[in-house]
Amino acid sequence: MDAWVRFNAQSQAKERVIRAAQYACALLGYTLQRGGATAELRRTVTQLEAHMSLTRKLLRLGNSVEALQAAKRAIHLPDSVPRLCLTIGHLNRAVYFVCDNVLWAGKTGLAPSLDQHKWSQRSYRYYLFALILNLTRDLYELRLLVECEGRYRASKAPRSPSTPLSADHLWAPSTPATAAWIRLRRRLRLLATVLRSNPPLLLDLAKNTCDIFIPLDRLGIYPTGSGFVGACGLASSVLSIVAMVHPWLKLKP
Repeated sequence: MDAWVRFNAQSQAKERVIRAAQYACALLGYTLQRGGATAELRRTVTQLEAHMSLTRKLLRLGNSVEALQAAKRAIHLPDSVPRLCLTIGHLNRAVYFVCDNVLWAGKTGLAPSLDQHKWSQRSYRYYLFALILNLTRDLYELRLLVECEGRYRASKAPRSPSTPLSADHLWAPSTPATAAWIRLRRRLRLLATVLRSNPPLLLDLAKNTCDIFIPLDRLGIYPTGSGFVGACGLASSVLSIVAMVHPWLKLKP
């Protein structure tokens, strides 16, 4: 199994590049449609997008094994929230890849009687749940870092001897009229500082946020259109490639 995981990792970079090209084609197709391009040109771009999607499904054959291995590693994490989110998230990814493999068999003609729409919707549901868990983990990590930074700033803030030391001291308003605005501005500044000092978390949060619009649109939960889906898919693919080129940008564990 370890040998297969190592072999499968070599194809991930290619899959990410093809994914970026696929969503670039989706965005280009939307742009051509809005620009009044010829039907033949739009059809060519659509066919190219479909071919790239099929190629990606081929490259993802066996990815469920890697997802199961990741779930086995995540179940030993000390913190309960990341342990729960990552373990269940990886298990959902494993089932998503199985559904995707079945869908590939249907699209290639190996399973001609397959209900492709049903399996496509099923795979997007598992994909959506995995992304929700990933975002939950990101927000949990962000909350911990914000609280830690807030306590650090509160400990460094000047105070009189009679003023008690607490994290809430950082948010104390100068006047009641501007209390809400001052709290919001300080929290946003604190949030920006934390994200700027933690690029892996920022990249993972941005990537998962972009990705989540894809299954939401495909499942009809929050339709956004092919142009927006193409832009989100392209952005998340580029971010994934950046994390592969620079491994220190990958959020761990």
